[in-house]
Amino acid sequence: MHSAVMGAADSRLPTGLSRTRSNQSSARFLRLAELRRLRKCEQVAAVCYRVRGQDIEFLLVQTRKGRWTFPKGSAMPGLTHAQAAALEAFEEAGVHGRMEEASFARYVHPKGGNTQRSVVTEIAVSAHLCEVLRLGPPQEFDRNPTWFPADKARRRLRDDRPPDFGSDLARVVDRAVNRIRRLRIEAGMAAESPRKVQFIDIAKIRTTTRSGTSRTG
Repeated sequence: MHSAVMGAADSRLPTGLSRTRSNQSSARFLRLAELRRLRKCEQVAAVCYRVRGQDIEFLLVQTRKGRWTFPKGSAMPGLTHAQAAALEAFEEAGVHGRMEEASFARYVHPKGGNTQRSVVTEIAVSAHLCEVLRLGPPQEFDRNPTWFPADKARRRLRDDRPPDFGSDLARVVDRAVNRIRRLRIEAGMAAESPRKVQFIDIAKIRTTTRSGTSRTG
């Protein structure tokens, strides 16, 4: 509610309640425009992987500036974060597979700051683990989806980035490796009990239409 409306409403409140509101005058109220801006600062990433023997490989794509990154984009109204991440994986890398419903990691992506006067915006990114079953033609043809072993993926994510941000992305790979290994151990031990981890099938939501796709990185 706008602060001016709040003030008018207080004048009609009983004395005791009015005092309570006045004691809370230091509370911060966000305008609708600011809430919309903050919502745009939320993104999702698909950390796509496959297992080859004892090795774990990660699928990275390139940004317009040639940096390697996870398939990612903005959170979408009407979709869960996992569903939005699944669409990004399908559109940017042609991924068909299983996306873990719960986010396993979060990191902050700096945006802007290309000139001395530009403002750097920090964007919160929720990372979701995706087991790739197969690859098809991506809808975005200039992303160059490529498989990297874990150690090389860490290096590619650090390349041409500020040290702090590059280290954050490399830690996402570390957390993914640990989670994948734990999931494989649990799968081997859960022969007689159902798995509690929830996955979504990318094939079931890939036909969702989008009004547009933003390039990020």
